[in-house]
Amino acid sequence: MTQAPPPPSAPAAPQPAPTPGAERPPLFEVNHLVKHFPVKGNALTGSGAVVQAVSDVSFTIQEGETLGIVGESGCGKTTMGRLLIRLIEATSGSLVYRGVDLRSLAYKDLKPYRAKMQIIFQDPYASLNPRLPVGDIIGEGLYNFGVRHAPDRERIVAQTLDRVGLRKYYINRYPHEFSGGQRQRIGIARALVLQPEFVVADEPVSALDVSIQSQVLNLLKDLQKEFGLTYIFISHNLSVVEHISDRVGVMYLGKIVELASAAELYSNPRHPYTQALLSAVPIPDPTMRRERVLLKGDVPSPINPPSGCRFHTRCPVAQQICTAEDPHFEPKDNNPKHLAACFFSDTQAVKEIAAKLAL
Repeated sequence: MTQAPPPPSAPAAPQPAPTPGAERPPLFEVNHLVKHFPVKGNALTGSGAVVQAVSDVSFTIQEGETLGIVGESGCGKTTMGRLLIRLIEATSGSLVYRGVDLRSLAYKDLKPYRAKMQIIFQDPYASLNPRLPVGDIIGEGLYNFGVRHAPDRERIVAQTLDRVGLRKYYINRYPHEFSGGQRQRIGIARALVLQPEFVVADEPVSALDVSIQSQVLNLLKDLQKEFGLTYIFISHNLSVVEHISDRVGVMYLGKIVELASAAELYSNPRHPYTQALLSAVPIPDPTMRRERVLLKGDVPSPINPPSGCRFHTRCPVAQQICTAEDPHFEPKDNNPKHLAACFFSDTQAVKEIAAKLAL
């Protein structure tokens, strides 16, 4: 009698990554990424109008690091995160993952990379199928990647639930039986069960109570250390991003306007938009006061962004050149790792604001 083949095993765990900051090839390299969404023409937009959600964005992500992305609502943070793992298709640009341009791959050839790249969605209520028990929600990815033996899937799902701080017997319960924090842990388990290398965390704590946020953030940091994960952490909360990120990129109207290590960016912000965001962060010491940088006007429409520097309509230091030319995204203070797109980031006025914010 022919012996039955052994059940398929779970995907192999990635090896822990080297310490962030060491010189090595990037895990992910994003070059001139663009995403335009066409809109139906009307009297206001005209025919052929597009929403310029992401406009010529370039950066690298080192293995094992957390790159935080911050900015106002509608600046393109979430769109960029989904572009990286091809949940939506880019208009142009390249996404080089371990030397392979993901945009050059046919959909069928992309599947092996799907297990290595996962996402944690913002809304723990809308992102879980209410008709499926937790075991099926988390185990669906295992099934799609070859773990077809039900007892094997159940065992791996139970281990993953335990790792994110949930009871193993929750496997047969439904999403409506859990709190918001527990649901987000289920979402983290779903992303973790295939043992990925790269995770897009899209506002993973914004829908949670403050007391639960710290628990989820600490969980994400523990998982990163244990499995060598690399994160893109998207948030509008600068305090949260500072706590978890190695480097921080600031987005405005589809562009990254400043990128630096978390310590450097928070202590020496060189773009006026970054300074305005940081000036609004509350200080825990009631005896200290921080000077606010107030921005005039509203965020322009991404359908018809301003010419030149996109921030010039609200910038407190804008000059004539800002309306005509788009500043280069280049190093500041002779620091190749601190980049900003501003003609006047080296002026005394900008430096004085940065010094006040560092107090």
